[in-house]
Amino acid sequence: MEDQFIAMRIKNRQNEYLHPSFLLESRLLEATTHGDQKEALTIIQSINKDQRPHLASIEIRSLKNSLICSCTLFTRAIIRGGVHPETAFTLSDTYILEIERQDDIVLLDKLEYQMLCHFIDVLNNEEKLPYGKTINRAITYIHDHILEDLNLHVIGKHCFVNHSYLSHLFKKEVGYSIVHYINKKRVEEAKYLLLHTTSSISEIAMLFKFCNQSYFTAQFKQFEGLTPRQFRDKHLS
Repeated sequence: MEDQFIAMRIKNRQNEYLHPSFLLESRLLEATTHGDQKEALTIIQSINKDQRPHLASIEIRSLKNSLICSCTLFTRAIIRGGVHPETAFTLSDTYILEIERQDDIVLLDKLEYQMLCHFIDVLNNEEKLPYGKTINRAITYIHDHILEDLNLHVIGKHCFVNHSYLSHLFKKEVGYSIVHYINKKRVEEAKYLLLHTTSSISEIAMLFKFCNQSYFTAQFKQFEGLTPRQFRDKHLS
């Protein structure tokens, strides 16, 4: 991978290609988070004046990968803006499926703008997370770091509260423990990998920091009513 990285840097320099300005992308996410559709559209038009990054050997696959990256960023932005994570991720899933279904480059280009507007519309019209600032911050942190080791001490530090207080407050406002919430979210994320990758169940369990495959299977069955293997077989048969 290091050799490929160096080769890509050399190729980009030879072609005088630069990735979109980080500042512009940051401004785009900020505008999206605040539901400022006019500003967001102006910024994305400016970004798209430049050449898109080369993310696959086939042009349309590269464009689809770029749009999926945008979709991921828009999803995180509206969650930070206050949209319930489940609403945001369902919207994301819908657009990723549409991106994969579409094979017209012109329509895919237009889809990015439609997607941005739709995400911002949901942000501006959706009832915000029904929790207080501390719990909203904790939930956002969990979603952003779902592949990392998560515990009350780490999340409490991020939320500027004692871990015991966070545990009590989370259960009071959300209705169940923060560990339950983390496992539920990890199972939701694992479903995508079960359906769209060939990763083994043990590899997925390890990726989401479950202590072993058996515990992952037990948690998955608790939330989905099926084991990971049964879920994969049911939807891919």
